[in-house]
Amino acid sequence: MNVGAFDPEATVARLSLKHVTVADQLKTDLTAAMKAGEKDRVGALRMILSELQKDAKEGSGDELAVLRRERKRRLDAATQFRDGGRSELAAQEEGEADLIAAYLPKELSDEEIDAIVAAAVAETGASSPKDMGQVMKAAMATVAGRADGKRVSARVQGALTSQ
Repeated sequence: MNVGAFDPEATVARLSLKHVTVADQLKTDLTAAMKAGEKDRVGALRMILSELQKDAKEGSGDELAVLRRERKRRLDAATQFRDGGRSELAAQEEGEADLIAAYLPKELSDEEIDAIVAAAVAETGASSPKDMGQVMKAAMATVAGRADGKRVSARVQGALTSQ
């Protein structure tokens, strides 16, 4: 064994102890897609990277919020294209949304959301649908972007109307 050949930086990289930002991962994936000749993927990755860089320049720097916003835009666009009879464009937008979703953390399950909502209802002492705002505020703070607000809202409405 050659002790003099130890490279601590290589070890750290191999053990994945370095923090990799979403933008860094996108750049790596963009390079790989370019080498593989995947034109659609390259275009989508460039668009996402551009949005992340624009957001970082504006000072927010919340990469996950940008990814969620862009994913939502793609899904909304896909719905509009389907309504307009353009299923090929809708499929392209959905493909981009799926690509973006791969960079987001796993979403909460319905059971996890129900548990968060039940805790928020208990915490706020809500008893009727009039208290929905307070419950949503508490629940969304706990959810912290791991679920769409529409899903949480539906669960809160269900919990408050069943009481």
